[in-house]
Amino acid sequence: MAALSSPGILDLWERGMSLHPLDRALLALSVADPSSAAGVADWPLGRRNRALLDLQASWFGPRMEGWTSCPACSEKVEFELDARELAMAASPATPEDVVLVGTYAFRLPTSRDLAHVVALDDSEPAISLLDRCRTTSLDHPEWTDDLLDAVEDRLASADPLAETRLALSCPACQREWEDTVDIGRFLWAEVESRARRVLWELHTLASAYGWSESESLALSDTRRAMYLEMVHG
Repeated sequence: MAALSSPGILDLWERGMSLHPLDRALLALSVADPSSAAGVADWPLGRRNRALLDLQASWFGPRMEGWTSCPACSEKVEFELDARELAMAASPATPEDVVLVGTYAFRLPTSRDLAHVVALDDSEPAISLLDRCRTTSLDHPEWTDDLLDAVEDRLASADPLAETRLALSCPACQREWEDTVDIGRFLWAEVESRARRVLWELHTLASAYGWSESESLALSDTRRAMYLEMVHG
C-alpha cells in the first residue's frame, strides 16, 4: 500500500476532524481501500486493527512511539511498538468466527457493535456488547463474574488483536500495570500530526513566495522540501 500524498493527508484529516474516533478509523480504511468502505464497519475488531497497523506501516512507517502517565505518580512513561511485528504476533493460528462458552455462542465484536454500545452510554458496556454479540436467542445469560471472564477470555483467544494491552513499568516509582493501545487513535494522531506539518509548510511557502495552497501542493514532496530549506536557509 503506497504512502498517502500530502493532498490526501489534508483531505483525510479535514473529513475526519468532526467524526468520532471509531468513525475516523473506518474513514482511514475506506480511503486506503475504497472497495472495502461498505463493509469495514462489520469486520471483526482484530481484522480492522490489523488493517490499521498495515496503514500505519505503509503511510508512516512501522515504528510506533507513544507515552502514557503512571497511574501512581503521573510520571511520563514512553513505549515503542513495531506495527508489522504486532500484527504478526497477534495473528491466531486458527481464526474463529464464533466462540462457544457453555450453551452460549458469540460472534466476534465489530466496530458497529462498539458504536452501538457507545451510543447507549451504558453503565455496563462490556455486558451490553456481549449481549449484542450473542447468537443464541434463548436462555438469556445471568452475567456472573465467572461467565463474563470466561466469555472475554474466549473472545480474546479467538481474536487476539481486538485489544492490544501493554505491560508497563514506571522508571520513577517501579509501579507495574497494563494499558490498552487504541490503534485507531494512534493512527489518527499520526494523520493529524502530518496534516499540521503540511499546513505549516504551505503557510511558509505562501509567506515566502505568495503561492496558493494548490500551487504548493502541486509540487512533489522532494521539491517542496527543497524550497522550504531555501526559505529557512
